[in-house]
Amino acid sequence: MNYKHLSQEERYQIYILMSAGKNKQQIAELLGRHKSTISREIARNTGGRGYRPRQACLLAQERSLGSRNASQITAEQWSQTVDCLNNKWSPEQTADEVGISHETIYRHVYEDKAAGGLLWKQLRC
Repeated sequence: MNYKHLSQEERYQIYILMSAGKNKQQIAELLGRHKSTISREIARNTGGRGYRPRQACLLAQERSLGSRNASQITAEQWSQTVDCLNNKWSPEQTADEVGISHETIYRHVYEDKAAGGLLWKQLRC
């Protein structure tokens, strides 16, 4: 089963659709998500002033930082990793230098690519 977290854009769409009077089922259909995903999102991120997408993004980010799968890699290690990749080092060479696994480096590079970054162009083939 593949699970994809809600994006910031989807959270703003939820807010707009809720403001337009759409129910959770309709919102789920419009976003191509399961209704329980929308229901859970609204329940987790509704405060005293209602559902606010910016606050929802921040709360989701805070929850992810506290998860057991949260990254244990420091910003300094990521910076050093990016420097090595920019110097045309392979992820395997970089892993030996920085002290993190090459799989983690590949995952970071492809996450950066999905977010519109250019780090993937530094990979040696």
